[in-house]
Amino acid sequence: MWSVYTIIKYKQMAINVDTVYRTVLLITNQQERGYVTPDEFNKIADQVQLGIFEKYMSDLNQQTRISENDTEYANRVKNIDEKLGIFKKINTPSYIAGGFQLDSLQDFYRFGSVIVDDYIEAQMVDNSEVYRILRSPLIAPTRKQPLFTLQENKVRMYPSSIVNGVQITYLKKPVSPAWLSTSHPTLNVPIYDAVNSVNFELHASEQTDLIHGILLYLGIIIKDPTLIEVAAQKIVQEDNNEKS
Repeated sequence: MWSVYTIIKYKQMAINVDTVYRTVLLITNQQERGYVTPDEFNKIADQVQLGIFEKYMSDLNQQTRISENDTEYANRVKNIDEKLGIFKKINTPSYIAGGFQLDSLQDFYRFGSVIVDDYIEAQMVDNSEVYRILRSPLIAPTRKQPLFTLQENKVRMYPSSIVNGVQITYLKKPVSPAWLSTSHPTLNVPIYDAVNSVNFELHASEQTDLIHGILLYLGIIIKDPTLIEVAAQKIVQEDNNEKS
């Protein structure tokens, strides 16, 4: 897992939920598959985004077992890690009844590491090992060489005197995307509400796979992936024309 030094905030453009929705509508219309309501789209989009996000972990685990490619833009481990960058968080959990509660962290999804006093990374040990270690003066933990165990969604620190100065690195769960609408002031028809809608949190490079995944949920098989890109570009071009 990562330490406090490897958490980087990657600057990226979010995937616009309106572009994705309108692209899906355009393709479903071309395929004569009927209208996809905003509620249907939002539910499917959330599932597809979560599926892509979860796949990052299995892909990263697989790639770390393969020899790395030193080419800057072809290093798969680095590329996957970049996509996970926006979801990497470091925060201070609540200390309750002998341990630090992971469920007190906002949008907690997967555990990373434990940092003590901003720079010391604690070592994780099994519950079965900790008591043997504590009985041995030579390897007993100290604040400068801390240990921890995971027990029922709680981090227990050793020595037990560590009740502050602890931070947890973790992956947060992506927020659910939402295409929301408001009424047109004169025509009384729903229009895109850019203020209250929620964009996808995935890396911008995932837009095509995201749209393709939503279409698969709708039962639409796209044999030519460029169709999705062309449709999305058409939507963006229409938006640019309207703004110019």
